Formats: sequence, structure tokens, C-alpha cells
Amino acid sequence: MIRIGILGNIGSGKSYVAKNFGYPVFDADYEVSKLYKNNKTMFKKLNNELPKYLKSFPIKKNEIIEAVLSNKNNLKKIIKIVHKEIRKKLNFFLKKNKHKKIVILDIPLLLENKINKKNDILVFVDSKKSIVEKKLKKRVNFNLKIYNKFKKIQFSYAYKKKKSNYVIKNNFREKNVKREIRNILYKIL
Repeated sequence: MIRIGILGNIGSGKSYVAKNFGYPVFDADYEVSKLYKNNKTMFKKLNNELPKYLKSFPIKKNEIIEAVLSNKNNLKKIIKIVHKEIRKKLNFFLKKNKHKKIVILDIPLLLENKINKKNDILVFVDSKKSIVEKKLKKRVNFNLKIYNKFKKIQFSYAYKKKKSNYVIKNNFREKNVKREIRNILYKIL
């Protein structure tokens, strides 16, 4: 099984690119939202760490945001608990798809949390900063303070790009993205 990890900055179109590969995608953001809604054990662990912020189950995103904004250590606490559960979900996904030729890993902080393996193929999604900023501001729940907190814990744009095997220039046009994906698949298959 070939594992392809998708890297890029917040809002660069990582999830969009991941879906366009046409192979099973592990979407960590989606899995986190499911955990917030369905995992009482994780709620209890988070509630033990952040009792002042988490009021009731299911976990509300605005309570997580409030916790993150009020204390810089809270983000580390949340990541530690949530990523443990995400790793379990990832292992289940990999077992379920072990006979697939390729799987796509759409995991924010893939490198930062050392989730990638040595043989993973890393694809960096490169998008124009001005376009990304416009798109982010249009998001319903966009919060600039949260965005800046996450940027601080991410490796730099240059570092992620350098670590990548391939770069996809995402101009947010489907035809271009699909062509670049075809070129990558041609080279690795």
C-alpha cells in the first residue's frame, strides 16, 4: 500500500486535492468532528483537563475555541488527547484499506505530530496566499485568532515544501488539480 500524505497551509485546498486522487481518504478534520459528537470517553478526558470550558456532551466547537484562545497551553492539551484518538481511527482506516493500492492521508499536523512514515509520499499543496486569505474569510466559522494559533504550531511553508516529494500548484481550478494529480500517479505507479 502506498501512503500519500497531503501537506499545505491552512486553507490551501488540501482536502480538495485529497478527494481528487480517487483513492480512500483519511480526513482527520472530519474524524475530529465525529469524535466531538460521539466519543464520551474523549469528552471526559478533555473535561478533566479543561473543566472551565467544556460544559456538556457533545463537545461544542465554540467551547474548544474559547479554551484555545484563553490559554496557549490548552491547545497542547487538546492536541494530546485528540491525536491519541485520531491515531486509533487512522490505524483502523489503514487496516480496513490494507488491500488498496493507495490511501490518502489528509491530516493537519501530519509532520508536526510525527504521524507520517519514512516511505510515505508527501504532496505539498501550494496556493497563492492572497487567494487563500480571501477563501478563508468567506468561511462561516473562520476565526483569525484561531488561525494564527494553529499557524504558530505548524512547520513553516518552506520546510513542508522542502520535505515533500511533489508539489501541486492549486489555483482552485479542478482541471489543473486533476492534471497535476495524474502526473504524480503516473510517476509513482
